[in-house]
Amino acid sequence: MDHDQACDEEGRFAKYVESLAGEIGHADRVGPLRHYCTGLLAAEGRKSVEPLAAVTAPAGLAAQHQKLLHFVANSAWSDERVLAKVRDIAVPAIERDGPIEAWIIDDTAFPKQGKHSVGVQHQYCGQLGKQANCQVVVTLSIANHHASLPIAYRLYLPEEWAKDRGRRKEAHVPKEIRFKTKPQIALDQLRAARAAGVPCGVVLMDASYGSNADLRGGVSALALDYVAGIIDRIKVQPVRDGMTSKERVSVKELALKLPKPAWRTITWREGSASKLSSRFARVQVRTSPIRGASRRSEETLLIEWPKDEPEPTKYWLSTLDPNVPFRDLVDVAKMRWRIERDYQELKQEIGLGHYEGRGWRGFHHHGTLCIAAYAFLIAERAAIPPSGPAPSRNIKKLAVPEGYRPRGAPDPAATSRSGFDRDGAPQTTRRARANPAALSDLRTRVHPQDAKWLVT
Repeated sequence: MDHDQACDEEGRFAKYVESLAGEIGHADRVGPLRHYCTGLLAAEGRKSVEPLAAVTAPAGLAAQHQKLLHFVANSAWSDERVLAKVRDIAVPAIERDGPIEAWIIDDTAFPKQGKHSVGVQHQYCGQLGKQANCQVVVTLSIANHHASLPIAYRLYLPEEWAKDRGRRKEAHVPKEIRFKTKPQIALDQLRAARAAGVPCGVVLMDASYGSNADLRGGVSALALDYVAGIIDRIKVQPVRDGMTSKERVSVKELALKLPKPAWRTITWREGSASKLSSRFARVQVRTSPIRGASRRSEETLLIEWPKDEPEPTKYWLSTLDPNVPFRDLVDVAKMRWRIERDYQELKQEIGLGHYEGRGWRGFHHHGTLCIAAYAFLIAERAAIPPSGPAPSRNIKKLAVPEGYRPRGAPDPAATSRSGFDRDGAPQTTRRARANPAALSDLRTRVHPQDAKWLVT
């Protein structure tokens, strides 16, 4: 990257942060906003407050730490307003390669060792693939085949937490926050996005959300189509030649009864390059609860049965036009995995799960700022044509205090400081490093193939 390109990037970054600054209120928050976002892009290893302070003000670490800690943990700026501004900036960048195609409901978990951080409970942790002590966040993302971005981010507060006045007070959970299931949180996010005029897409969700009939009904009530994963026990009534069968069977039973000609090998595109294929069948059905079956609309049941598997592996219900080309239906269903890269980069490169405080406000502020930093990267990627210059990997290190080692770095002689890392948040799969790197002209890498980012 030449000097002019670096200057252009610095200018875009400064302009981006300035546009966000209008949503956070007091002018004295602008500096911490810029430094926090800078640190998220520039610091190596953990992205908790202490390392961010070290890379943005190495000569005044203690004062900078206090400023950033106050900004993220205590300042009363609105996550919703900042995320709305981020979304408004990001949408045109995402749509450079085509319109928004999907709204994706999902959640992500952050393993925790302690018990006092807000929302921590022994529950299913997707990152570990088992029950574990963790926090879970419900997200709504917008996506097309080229890019995606979370636009809503809300911690799931378990019922045990929601009813515990003492824990709520200690974690400063707002009074208006009451217990809601994850599907209820997701529906709130969909309603907010619809009210805000976000460009519509097909709502995609996995079986943990799609199996919830109230959520599917809520999506339809918003005049949105969905392709919703469901569990194999959902009961349906097949529709043949416009007639609804009286037979009420599980989708798995229906799939196992389908004749061989019903199955087709479909190749679809996942992401921007790789091609995958599997066997699929689709059948028109009505979902068949014990009561109210006659009021249910006709839907398409999509079934995946890989050739080498003993039985079908995935099921979806779709309200898209039943005449949509088969490959297109499969392609849309598979787009839900588009956001896995987002979660990976947000956690491993931006530090989404690295916040070490206990409170509700700080947890959400950190998540919002991580999404804001990530959105800048998405906009930068979208601005690079396929034939453009390869991103620079050069990283210039700032001078950090002698002997400084961020929390989580592999130093057996290090001792913790009071007030930091109270819950001992575990590291992600990325190794922490002894010297956090930043860029004198704010360039850093976030992804090995997209590393040309800046700092001022």
